[in-house]
Amino acid sequence: MKLLILETSDVHGNIYPIHYADNSPEEIGMAKIASLIHKERAEYPCTLLIDNGDMIQGTPLSYYYARINRKRPNPMVAAANYLNYDCAVFGNHEFNFGRDVLSDVIAASDFPWLGANIVREVDGQPFFGRPYIIKTFSEGLRVAVLGLTTKYVPNWEKPENVKGMRFENPVETAKRWVPFLKKEEHADVVVLSYHGGFGRDLKSGQPIEDESKGENQAYQMCREVPGVDVVLTGHQHRLIADTTLNGVAVLQPGCNGAYLGKVMLELKHTLNGWQVTGKQSKLIPVCGEMPDPKLLSRMDVYEREAQIWLDQPLGMIKGDMLVHDPMKVRMQDHPLIEFINRLQMKASGTDISVTALFNNESPGMPVNVSMRDIVANYIYPNTLRVIRISGQDMRDALERSASYFEKDIDGMVKVSKAFTDPKPQHYNYDMWEGIDYLLDISRPVGDRVVKLNYHGKPVKVHDSYDVVMNNYRSVGGGEYAMFRNRPVIKDIPIDVTELIANEVLEKKVIKATVDHNWQIVY
Repeated sequence: MKLLILETSDVHGNIYPIHYADNSPEEIGMAKIASLIHKERAEYPCTLLIDNGDMIQGTPLSYYYARINRKRPNPMVAAANYLNYDCAVFGNHEFNFGRDVLSDVIAASDFPWLGANIVREVDGQPFFGRPYIIKTFSEGLRVAVLGLTTKYVPNWEKPENVKGMRFENPVETAKRWVPFLKKEEHADVVVLSYHGGFGRDLKSGQPIEDESKGENQAYQMCREVPGVDVVLTGHQHRLIADTTLNGVAVLQPGCNGAYLGKVMLELKHTLNGWQVTGKQSKLIPVCGEMPDPKLLSRMDVYEREAQIWLDQPLGMIKGDMLVHDPMKVRMQDHPLIEFINRLQMKASGTDISVTALFNNESPGMPVNVSMRDIVANYIYPNTLRVIRISGQDMRDALERSASYFEKDIDGMVKVSKAFTDPKPQHYNYDMWEGIDYLLDISRPVGDRVVKLNYHGKPVKVHDSYDVVMNNYRSVGGGEYAMFRNRPVIKDIPIDVTELIANEVLEKKVIKATVDHNWQIVY
């Protein structure tokens, strides 16, 4: 007997195979994934379809129906319902839009959302009710899927979005639940669907990140939890397949719906029940696949409304605020970064601000600005927070950002592997406004800040400074531990995209300016 397990993960709101900045075609999205799912199900009747998290956030389409127009069911849920998913797991980005949106998503889903290690603080019971599912196939084959989420979510998320929840260690949670699933639920096959990745190299076992955070614990799951047949992973946006770890089939299908993950289990029935005799995992690319026309038809009204919203004219840019080279933006003061920083200062009433160029696809702002342009550049549903930090915290944060750069053997500047492996983390390189600083990246990491002034005077390590930044960074997200648990002076509970749109609408014309308050030398 063959059991097929299909996985999507980190789809991030992508249904249509397009790039929303300009509607150009891309080989991504649930519509293309759907065509692959139909083909696989037609060939293999015993199939499980699982989403491994980070489904509902990431595109202007998903943003529009979470923030602007909640009259319709969430489009990602509508797509998943159409495809008859067996279950989904909570990713860290499921919490971004707040509890009301998440509650609506769960209520609209025709499938259960699993979160075994997300428990109520008051009594330790699963917060969302369903830690696992059991699916029974022909001849009595029983398959268990246990849902787990990276325990690091509270370090990124706004406290009110995870209020009353405790994120327990997913490895320890699996150790408790797997014996129950085997003995009490009589599961023949156990699948762990974990929204997290691998903190160690799969072949050498050597750490590839700081394991003290416990952000990506799939390696430990495979090594320390007996009785597991398959571990589905995500979060890191890596492509992992065709491999086993300690006899466990592992899989990770990248991001944005570019690949469908597939695990094939061979089973035979013995006197002692079903036995797994073979395991194989692979990734199926959507490249060249035709999108499912029935799914597109169901999504058409969603897409039309979102596209109209995206193309609403708001105002103009005087000067050049386009991103011609992302690396140059991060190496010298740029009008887009300065505009966002100064807007954050205006909204918060503080005179020091920090922001980032989130990815290398940010196009910058054209002459005529629409909502499409804003959400293409500011891709996360962040709000702002003012925290009080010390001068030493400021210096440490700048050193963290300065570690983004390294030099190759020819002396050319490139992005450090720490910011590209196992996934790109360009959003963790910050640029500041309101201070004057100089980074010398020819110096060793940790000793690159050679100038740091505030109002013309050196920043003192023991003095206090109020700084505005996004909510993700304010709780230490991106390995900025120096910001963690610092006093919160002010919360600005409005999405930054809304602040940007309001500013353009109000001023009508935004001047592209830079004051060259920072510099990088090498």
